[in-house]
Amino acid sequence: MAFKMMVENMKITAIDLFCGIGGLTYGLGKSGIKVVAGIDLDESCKFAYEQNNKVKFIHKSVRDVDSKEIDELFGDTDIKVLVGCAPCQPFSAHQKNKKDRSSHKDWGLLYDFLRLIEQTSPQIVSMENVPELRKERVFVDFVDSLKLQGYNVNFKIHDASNYGVAQRRKRLLLLASKFGNIDFVESQEKKITIKDVIFTVPKIKAGVYDNKKDKLHISSMLTDINIKRIKQSKPGGSWQDWDEELLPNCYKKSSGQSYKSVYGRMSWDDVAPTLTTQFINYGTGRFGHPEQDRAISLREGALLQSFPIEYKFINEDEKVNMRKIARQIGNAVPPKLGEHIGKSILRHLKQYQGYTDDTN
Repeated sequence: MAFKMMVENMKITAIDLFCGIGGLTYGLGKSGIKVVAGIDLDESCKFAYEQNNKVKFIHKSVRDVDSKEIDELFGDTDIKVLVGCAPCQPFSAHQKNKKDRSSHKDWGLLYDFLRLIEQTSPQIVSMENVPELRKERVFVDFVDSLKLQGYNVNFKIHDASNYGVAQRRKRLLLLASKFGNIDFVESQEKKITIKDVIFTVPKIKAGVYDNKKDKLHISSMLTDINIKRIKQSKPGGSWQDWDEELLPNCYKKSSGQSYKSVYGRMSWDDVAPTLTTQFINYGTGRFGHPEQDRAISLREGALLQSFPIEYKFINEDEKVNMRKIARQIGNAVPPKLGEHIGKSILRHLKQYQGYTDDTN
């Protein structure tokens, strides 16, 4: 009983590996978990991460991080939480070399995540990645090692659209705890649509933006033929809506008939498709604006990822690099999904350790 009374005032500290621009860190913070540092090899993420989260960004590959550094960051905390979303490219369904995924340069990063868990023994671990990871040996090794270390492990596929994200984005979430069985909080979020999120964003034309209002509200230029194509595209439709003379040659062949998830408009009353790092390109997915003749803008992509409107991605005087920012947004953990992870951790601690919080 005395232990439980002591735990009510415990200090909980998290470190975010592969932190990117801070989607997971931001979500954990909203849930009530303090993140003290984010680590990532991509230095271009530093501004957005630190500016929005007021948390230290460490420019380093996780391969080069040692246990001493992690222990120093955790400090004298009572509950250590180590979280991370290793680059998903080696495991993605879009990976070109599916037969030998292990040849990808980022394949072994999950083993480095595992190494740091083994060396620092956090009480709670969370990992997020693409669903395809479940089929890979590295994931089996990850789970088996956690269990051997005394962790209770729970993992399942979640769709971000169930947690306040206006996007169909399926992800493999894993939680592990040294205290006991750990489960995910049931969703209390109302499903929201594209219309709920970007309907009131000011209208713009392809390739044009008002620099004084929002530098990130800019969409890619369209060629003359793509302007004709998007004008014939119906919400929720694809290139099959076009006149035949607008079709690329590959779609005129029977072998091209299966490529139905490109050159499409979104629909106001639906959620967005999974935002990739190429979401600013009309021809790489169903990323056409529901109504305007253009692809969605960087800001609209960020909003559909559940980043708040005030989230800053660049300095005021910095030029917009559309490809770079689209990559950062597309690679990010949706903050609302991060908040769901944080709420699940806090409920678990309340259940097993007497930690008091406001999570349902």
